[in-house]
Amino acid sequence: MKLLVRNLDREIKEEELKILFEEFGSVQYCNLVVDKTSGASKGFGFVEMPKVGDAKAAIKNLNNSMVGNTKIRVKKAEDKPA
Repeated sequence: MKLLVRNLDREIKEEELKILFEEFGSVQYCNLVVDKTSGASKGFGFVEMPKVGDAKAAIKNLNNSMVGNTKIRVKKAEDKPA
């Protein structure tokens, strides 16, 4: 299941995000969205977890939790319209 993680601290690294989600199961991949010109984080990213149960546990436990100085939001990522 692909998850959208919003309101991330701009200083968080992909590895830190991956470790945060690995508490709830295996993480297939983790991707922070960055500005193409500056390389700075845009404050959101995606985490793919192969097991739906693990992903749901991550959503339940991490949504609206404090990570660093910000309260993150986690939900199932919606597919882009074609």
